[in-house]
Amino acid sequence: MTPQEAITAALRAALAGQASLAAQTNGVFDAPPVRELRPYLLIDDPVMTDWSTKDQDGREVRIAVLVRDTGQARQRARALAGAVEAAVAAMPAALGDGWRVVSRVLLRTRIVAEDAATLSAIVEFRVRMLRTPAA
Repeated sequence: MTPQEAITAALRAALAGQASLAAQTNGVFDAPPVRELRPYLLIDDPVMTDWSTKDQDGREVRIAVLVRDTGQARQRARALAGAVEAAVAAMPAALGDGWRVVSRVLLRTRIVAEDAATLSAIVEFRVRMLRTPAA
């Protein structure tokens, strides 16, 4: 499993497993859905840099979750962004295939009006992860 697959799968599972997000959105996606109605969550492609040590592979990951919503009122988008933050904070450290989260930090949250009828909340994180060498 690549580091990108590990963090994306863990993030998708954390978001889908958050009851408040599942009840209020129409799904979690890795690419914009063709027919899905807003609100939905979109996991952006991560930006990764090397964060290895002498004996462990490591990555520093910048990853964003977009909350795609409708309307001009920002209260629901703010609430969903808060639920995204909570889901990432509760995400298990073990990612699979030896990868584990060492730290996770919220970098920024921003709400942007796309046009008169739609808006997006962008919730961006920095995640540092290491891979335990096989025994």
